[in-house]
Amino acid sequence: MSNSNSFGGKVVLSIGHVAGMIDMVALPLWIGNLMAHYGFSPVQAGLTVTLFLFSVVVASTIIAPIFDRIPHRAFVAGGFAVAAAAFFAVSRLPVDVSSLNLLVGLHIVAGLGTGIALSVTHGNIGRTENPHRLFGTVNVALGVLGVFFFAALPQLVEHMGADMMFVVFAATMGFAAVCTALFFPAAATPKTIQQAAAPKATPPRAVWFLIGVVICLTFNQAMVFSFLERIGAERGFATEQVNIVLVALGFVNLLPGALAAILQKRLSPLFVGFCGPILQAILAVTLSNSPVFLPYALAGTVYVSIVIFTHTFLFGLLARLETSGRAVSATPAMMMIGSCTGPAVGGAIVSGFGYGALGVAATIVSVMALSLLVAVRAQLPAAEAKLQAA
Repeated sequence: MSNSNSFGGKVVLSIGHVAGMIDMVALPLWIGNLMAHYGFSPVQAGLTVTLFLFSVVVASTIIAPIFDRIPHRAFVAGGFAVAAAAFFAVSRLPVDVSSLNLLVGLHIVAGLGTGIALSVTHGNIGRTENPHRLFGTVNVALGVLGVFFFAALPQLVEHMGADMMFVVFAATMGFAAVCTALFFPAAATPKTIQQAAAPKATPPRAVWFLIGVVICLTFNQAMVFSFLERIGAERGFATEQVNIVLVALGFVNLLPGALAAILQKRLSPLFVGFCGPILQAILAVTLSNSPVFLPYALAGTVYVSIVIFTHTFLFGLLARLETSGRAVSATPAMMMIGSCTGPAVGGAIVSGFGYGALGVAATIVSVMALSLLVAVRAQLPAAEAKLQAA
């Protein structure tokens, strides 16, 4: 059995991360498919995906406190198997609005399975020798999945039916279930285990503020990115043009994780943290309001990469400030709290005020994130002094 610090262990953790974070690359296709082919309204489509993500939050919130007392391999493989079965069942439903109730219920089941598997996966990533570098690396793998999704999935849906999207989801989860059942790595290094077994202590207040920043970032990402494909259609851009943006986005998403790993020692996490929300707000306003294709395309292509790059630095800072690993094992919960509310809020905003209002909402949330980062900067010296004293 490989160790989580070995090459094989990191590969399996990457597979678990990629499958569990499928929403990061699939949101615009997911929302767009439910609206365009199943006939869901923006609110119905947003709420469906929101309930999947909320289920991830619930599962992760339950799993994180008992992370050290459960059999990791069984929970990861079992969680992905449940998600695979639920998405396959969704693919068998009629492709119309009559499927709404069953489809929503199966999304909840899939979210619970995904949340269990992803929470254990992220907990193991946080207990490796260099969580920042590995988190950046697994996000490169997520970018590879994004390239496939944006290049192939629209074509599959067009030629084989809207239900093929859920077949692909099920296949992704099923592959992760098999890989983790056979090869999920053993516990990390003795040093990390000793840290994880240390008596529980109250985490520094900076940790809670950082969690709030992650929630703001992922909320904005989900709220705006969910409607990228629909914004393009509303602006009158050709389907081929929007698909090109999605494919380019997939390739661009290969870069931020690798860059974050390379620049780990060269950039301050707080500097990156402040830049992230500012850039996110600028891109959101451009993406949701530009009547011209090129600004829309440029903003859409790099929108997700801002979150990936920024969150990698914040993940590393969290792992450093809260050494037991409890904070990073709850990463799915803190991410999905933002992600699960984003599509539903975005759908309500679009229904009431139009797509352009998404940029205004994203700017307000970015200001909240910046305020939390100011609090982090004020609390950081005390938190680091406490770590050195320990």
